[in-house]
Amino acid sequence: MKPRNVLGFAWVVVALLALAPSPAAAQDIASFEKKLTEHRLPNGLTFLIYEREGAPVVSFFTYVGVGAAQEVPGITGIAHMFEHMAFKGTSRIGTSDWPAEQKALAAVDEAYHAYDAERRRLGSDPAGVEKLRKAWKDAQEAADAYVVKNEFGEIIDREGGVGLNAGTASDQTVFFYSLPANKVELWAYLESERFLDPVFREFYKERDVVMEERRLRTESQPMGRLIEQFSSVAYQAHPYKQPVVGYMSDLMSFSREDADRFRRTYYVPSNMTIAIVGNVKAKEILPVLDRYFGRLPSAPPPPPLRTVEPKQIVEKTVVMPDRSQPVYVEAYHRPDASDPDDAVYSAISDILSFGRSSRLYRSLVRDKKIAAQASAFSGFPGSRYASLMLFFAMPTPGHTNEEVQAAIREEIEKIRTEPVTDEELDRAKSRAKADLIRRLDSNSEIAGQLASNQALFGDWREIFRAVEKIEKVAKEDILRVAQSTFLSTNRTVGMIANTDSPTTKN
Repeated sequence: MKPRNVLGFAWVVVALLALAPSPAAAQDIASFEKKLTEHRLPNGLTFLIYEREGAPVVSFFTYVGVGAAQEVPGITGIAHMFEHMAFKGTSRIGTSDWPAEQKALAAVDEAYHAYDAERRRLGSDPAGVEKLRKAWKDAQEAADAYVVKNEFGEIIDREGGVGLNAGTASDQTVFFYSLPANKVELWAYLESERFLDPVFREFYKERDVVMEERRLRTESQPMGRLIEQFSSVAYQAHPYKQPVVGYMSDLMSFSREDADRFRRTYYVPSNMTIAIVGNVKAKEILPVLDRYFGRLPSAPPPPPLRTVEPKQIVEKTVVMPDRSQPVYVEAYHRPDASDPDDAVYSAISDILSFGRSSRLYRSLVRDKKIAAQASAFSGFPGSRYASLMLFFAMPTPGHTNEEVQAAIREEIEKIRTEPVTDEELDRAKSRAKADLIRRLDSNSEIAGQLASNQALFGDWREIFRAVEKIEKVAKEDILRVAQSTFLSTNRTVGMIANTDSPTTKN
């Protein structure tokens, strides 16, 4: 994700006003329906427009149903790569001479393929590889001469935009920012243009940036290394096991054409949902949306994933020796977010790990003092497909992974065999309501919730229905789900085993 600075003190003030809750903020389906307009274009793109009085600012949130799970071996990391490319401009934005740049980019592609083919050829000549690498680098420099750097973001900054950012996850990619209310047409042009006519300029330089990102966040971080190894073991077949940043060998190999093919498959209107929230009138901006986003060509929806994770039948363990802080993780497979028991998993997670009154905190942190932190959360690494409920703890000095494992297992066994208390269940239900209010207290938060729920469940109203479902959770539901989920054969364990030795002993 790429945070950007805001130019001008005045728009900092406006941005803060936009984040402030409306005095009469509605928090129920009926109130939202009165102010919300659903609009679907003939090409399949869905808009949700929520009219919210207040500061003259509008937040925009674009949700695309694509992430690391849609990648295949050889191009892992390419969904994240396209997120970076979406800020590079178009044939009209980011270039000083598009016809000349287009030819220069074609020369870069040609030089890259020659270099890539030779470097991977069995018995390749190192001198020949280096010669081709230099020719490719020279071609990049020639193409860079036409680049107007960061023009897309600078346009938004100049016009008072705030919060320009994006993110890629295992099953989604999102783009978002806010603008003054009188700049809706500018947003419509820029947002539609970067999906209609993106130019992947500086592609290989940006690929180097992503490779460095992988080095910093995964290869240089013990926790990053553990989670990558853990995920690859927890998932036997499903692409949720693939790291969002991608594997280094793929980052070193995929091409600009690979990224464009991926875009043409997944960045289609039927796979996109856009929420617009703020001081706007739907009837006034609908023609603008039709004019700009109607230019995106219709295309078939992306193919659904074929691979379903097989039922786990054996406990799996990953132990990573490292001279760092010990860490303990264990996880259990659970259904996707559309499953009828999703609310039960949310209640279990809340009771076990929300706040200082939670079971894990009281047992491991407060009473036994064997962990600096302990938590549980559901839906790792995503929600669209069957995922994991994950438990995490960090032992305090002098204590071990085995101690926190025993304590976590003790709490899991209790929730499997003993009904939770009325007080615990009531607190979980109250917190779900409070969380709903917090998630709907700003234009940007509302936009994100609307788009995500519409894309994931086919109906934005799931924002509210999720709370209603938790309200219906009974003690018996928690026992039933816990007993069917928290089984040793459904468990994967991961840990960083601290060692003072710089080498791993056999």
